[in-house]
Amino acid sequence: MATHGFDLVKSFDLDFSPHVAVSKYRSPRTGLSVVHLDYESPIVNGYFVVGTEIFDDSGCPHTLEHLVFMGSKKYPYKGIIDHLANRAFSNGTNAWTDTDHTAYTVSTAGEQGFLQILPIYFHHIDPKGEDSGVVYSEMQGRENTSGDLMALRAQRLLDPVGSAYRSETGGLMEALRVLDVEKIRQYHASSYVPHNLCLVVCGKLSSGTSSVLRVLEEQVEPGLVQRGFDKGPRPPGWKRPFLETPSVARSIPKETIEDTVEFPEQDESVGEVTINFLGPRPDDFLVRQALDVLGTYMTSSSAAPLNKEYIEIDAPLCTYIYFSEDTRATMVNLPIYVGSIPTEHIDTFPARLKASLERIASDGLDMTRMAMVISREERQLRSKLESSKGDTFSGTVISDFLYGDENGGNLKNSMDEFTQYTILKGWTSDQWVAVLRQYYIDRPSVIVKGKPSASLAKALETTEKERVAAQVKKLGPQGLEAATKLLEEAKKEHDTPIPPQIITSFPVPDVKSISWIPVLTVQEPGEGRSATLAGTPTHGTLKRHISEDGDSLSFFTQYDHVESDFVTVHALFSLASLPARLRPHLSVYLSTFFALPVHRSSGAKLTHEEVVNALDDETVSYEAGFGFGGNFEETIRISIKVEVARYDDAVAWLKDVVYGAQFDKERLQITIAKVQQALPELKRDGSTVLSSLRGSVLYDETSSVDFIPALAKSIQENPDFKIRKLVTAPDGVRFSVTGNVLSVKEPRSTLNKYFKTPSPLAPLKLASDTLSAIGKEPAKQAIVLSLPTIESAFSRLIAKGIQGWDHPEYPAFRSYLWRYIRGSGLAYGAHISLDVESGLLGFNLYRSSNSIEATKQGAAVVRGLVDGSIELDDATLDAAKSTIVFSVTKNVSTSGRAAVVSFSNQALRGVPSMHQINLLEKYQAITKEDVIAILKKYFLALFDSNSSVALVVTAPARAEEIGAYLNESGFTVEQKKIEIDQSELSETGDDSAEGSEDESEKE
Repeated sequence: MATHGFDLVKSFDLDFSPHVAVSKYRSPRTGLSVVHLDYESPIVNGYFVVGTEIFDDSGCPHTLEHLVFMGSKKYPYKGIIDHLANRAFSNGTNAWTDTDHTAYTVSTAGEQGFLQILPIYFHHIDPKGEDSGVVYSEMQGRENTSGDLMALRAQRLLDPVGSAYRSETGGLMEALRVLDVEKIRQYHASSYVPHNLCLVVCGKLSSGTSSVLRVLEEQVEPGLVQRGFDKGPRPPGWKRPFLETPSVARSIPKETIEDTVEFPEQDESVGEVTINFLGPRPDDFLVRQALDVLGTYMTSSSAAPLNKEYIEIDAPLCTYIYFSEDTRATMVNLPIYVGSIPTEHIDTFPARLKASLERIASDGLDMTRMAMVISREERQLRSKLESSKGDTFSGTVISDFLYGDENGGNLKNSMDEFTQYTILKGWTSDQWVAVLRQYYIDRPSVIVKGKPSASLAKALETTEKERVAAQVKKLGPQGLEAATKLLEEAKKEHDTPIPPQIITSFPVPDVKSISWIPVLTVQEPGEGRSATLAGTPTHGTLKRHISEDGDSLSFFTQYDHVESDFVTVHALFSLASLPARLRPHLSVYLSTFFALPVHRSSGAKLTHEEVVNALDDETVSYEAGFGFGGNFEETIRISIKVEVARYDDAVAWLKDVVYGAQFDKERLQITIAKVQQALPELKRDGSTVLSSLRGSVLYDETSSVDFIPALAKSIQENPDFKIRKLVTAPDGVRFSVTGNVLSVKEPRSTLNKYFKTPSPLAPLKLASDTLSAIGKEPAKQAIVLSLPTIESAFSRLIAKGIQGWDHPEYPAFRSYLWRYIRGSGLAYGAHISLDVESGLLGFNLYRSSNSIEATKQGAAVVRGLVDGSIELDDATLDAAKSTIVFSVTKNVSTSGRAAVVSFSNQALRGVPSMHQINLLEKYQAITKEDVIAILKKYFLALFDSNSSVALVVTAPARAEEIGAYLNESGFTVEQKKIEIDQSELSETGDDSAEGSEDESEKE
């Protein structure tokens, strides 16, 4: 059956809730493939996937990924696709390059904008750009990290010479420096062809898949045919990447291969190991699922076999063991990642782990635990489907395009995970052991050991300085001048202004076309308190359901009902009463939250293993962490998510883990040891270190947002340390019940059964209340911190902004700085951030190859917009407004997110439930004059040392130069080097204890 010139290859419905219809089409003329996952959602996601096979380290696939955004033959203007996407109720476009494919993405609020941007995107798959600066920035930030060095070594050892799987598709810096445009053009001509491209669409289209096919038939296919792409799905000489090339020749090593990689790091106390196996065929979905379940069985919690042996001990042998999988031709890859191993144990660790697996196999599996693991995996998949719906399977569809049957024969089986779980529930211990032995015990592997090297860190710093000096010497004054001129000419060519009529001809969709998820709210303020619904009407149906269930609550509770199979109970505890001396203990308190012995309300006394096993058996997820929805970090949040029928269990567990936990000295010592051991690995990441630096500078010593506080030794002498009583004081407790509240039989009386906390409700303590003196009045101070594990820079300029979610100037705070900086190759990421809780404004650079020039560029943009030398045109303003529509829609695009936002707005922010949606009208009224006034009033201060603070984490070779620039700019500069103090603990590494589930409902 053909629709709009496309043949239907496969169609089916997924036999579980929520409803997802899947259809695959292919053009008989061009070979272009389309897969649509059709389901109800206000967001439409698109993935343009190209199979990208490369047999060297030139970085062609990755470079081409970025060049696509430089313009096309029909639209020869840099960044135009993002301008147009922003007008289509999108937050712009994005892309990634993996070992075997490049995917270009766009997400829009509603279908109208998606269908408008679709043909523009296809035109950009034929790019004209010639600048790879962003790629260099990204790879400069990655190439010498432990993970990248070890992964590349594993690739080289696992696959034979001649295989594309050996390549660094991102590009190695040495190769990127000499990569020329002709090679990129050749690669583009061979790979960016319609029969090697699949469009994956996830979301609801009013006319179904035919909406997309019509646009492709009328606006895309004619252009492809005109350029000669009319030879069908199998043009003469075409070979399917990886499956019909030398890369398909993969074989299990005859014997285990071991190798060692050194990575630059001053702290040589801990390292890493990866153990790489070749697994089953990519279409052996049942065995692949079994292997995934086995990994979960062995490592999912503190009660899991390998975690008990290696991590939950006084002197941990590592801090994590993670079983993973990468889809490949012939056989999937099965890497095991092990982190923070004491260096004295690295060499013996692989053999020790193999012996542990052998013992597990010999003893047989605990089938009670296995049944619990599979049931929990099913619940978490249902929860993920409710949150992400069909987009859950976007990665599965991409893998099927690359490695599956071209006629869609594998597609349904690849998604049928519930059937696979049903089959696995019937497996015996012998069947599980057979799989464990076949793939992880008897099979030879490739072992890569990563060891930190302080001498290598110093050598890299010296080498980079020598390389730059040699390049300058080689070019000489005239050569440098010529190179600068060539660069400026290239920039001038690429920065050709976009004609306004092209932008304005692209219509902005109607906000009224977006369907919002309804949330029903009832708030019980508690004894002697007033409701804080901020003008939001209480829904009658929900109010009756609550009021008919027993007596009113004496404590603050808000119920937010949405259609769902689940319900989540949250408890927020204020930290306002916690003394400064106990603040450093909070990370340990949270890390042990679900891993301590518990005296239950029923009288039962459970060991920590029994607690973890019971929680895993009865819940979908459980978590303890700082803050709620990304804000309010002066609170601790405990969340337990369950199926609706287990609501009573969730509330009972909430009470027992908060008030019945026993602060066991041994368990606390184990937790301290784990977090201490993980700290060196955390301090190798530039972004984490910058966050830590920001917390230490901007917030006072009593603030919970200090990221690396010193841990007081008194924990070991005084395990209880009174922290629970202070944190859980009744005047600081707020409860939230989100999910299918109407299906809960006793939503109120259940809470009354377990909690009795009448007390006046104290106001929330906000981030603005915890600012240090420099945080309150940022000025003059600059810190440049040298980090030997990175070669790029992470930086932040901070100034005063606005404070409060209902501040009248908030709608005018938007920026488009990123396209000037990232587009010039000066940084992989650049953006302005506004934190209305703290009242701070930030200019942020991520993985910058030249942070000095990127900062200058940012300042020039803001100053140019203020003085009029850079025009803020109507099209840019419209695009910013359109982007806000997408952000608001995304934030409430699932039932879980919508319920959480409702609680955050009404109970914490003091604004109406639909506050962000209501603001959309105010955004539309913003004028250019309003924006320029905001830029002048607030943004200029970011680039003035008299009103800002500068924080930079950079490679040692660049520290002196950056410090000199900041000094010339008027800052008082302090140079620091990263120091590893083993008495420190990080609140960013694992500041929450949780039952593992990948959710995104805290926006």
